[in-house]
Amino acid sequence: MYIDFHTHLFPDKIAPKAKQQLIDNGLRYGNVLSTCTDMTLDSLLQRMNEWGVDMSLVLPIATKPSQTRHINEFASTLSEKSGGRVMSFGSVHPDCENWKEEIDIIVKLGLKGLKFHAEYQDFTLDEPRMIRIYDYAFSKGLIIIHHAGVDLGMPPPYHTSPSQFAFVAKELQGGTLIAAHLGGHAQWDDVERYIIGSDIYIDTSMGQNYYSQEQFLKFVKNHGSDKILFATDSPWSRADEEISSINSLPISQDEKDNIFYKNAKRLLGI
Repeated sequence: MYIDFHTHLFPDKIAPKAKQQLIDNGLRYGNVLSTCTDMTLDSLLQRMNEWGVDMSLVLPIATKPSQTRHINEFASTLSEKSGGRVMSFGSVHPDCENWKEEIDIIVKLGLKGLKFHAEYQDFTLDEPRMIRIYDYAFSKGLIIIHHAGVDLGMPPPYHTSPSQFAFVAKELQGGTLIAAHLGGHAQWDDVERYIIGSDIYIDTSMGQNYYSQEQFLKFVKNHGSDKILFATDSPWSRADEEISSINSLPISQDEKDNIFYKNAKRLLGI
């Protein structure tokens, strides 16, 4: 079984524009990004069928406070539209004056977590106002996942770091915190120093083409396969290639099963 814990899509009407804007963002900073879907639900489902992915989790990002409610209402429709094969987290923009109310609505909608992206939402991971938001979300039983590290469509300096994740985890003392992109894209040494061996989960999104198998194997050994989630960051990475790469590694089938689906099932309660 394969559960992709990190994918992106948009409503059909805005998907073409959103896709092009994200590609243009990459080009602006010298990164040529190609996509494996057209960023619609139907396209994601088609690829899932082709590549044998059983379920996918969509991680939306509210880039303006005014988008928050609409994004969460759209997110809540994806499971029914996909026959239960696609779930979604919600999103809250940190500048929402009524962020507590929006989190309460996310819970009522049945969404199980929140996605944050410091670069697109203009905050720093460990600033005090964010700690308050995380704490309230955790009190409601929500999972929190962050973009972590370098973003190929945004300029430095970046607003998340492994040391900041470690600080947040220590401050909150509970709740499920996930640092995407193996804990911090292109920050592997600091991931090893501050995150590996902690209670913070990491995912494999945008992975095998950017970090070495040796690096990944070290993380599996020292962090534990029970805190690593299979993820692609679709449409920016192909699930079939990511699956093949992990399957080729000299780790046990139990470790692969943890990464591919068991950890996701446990966290999502499915």
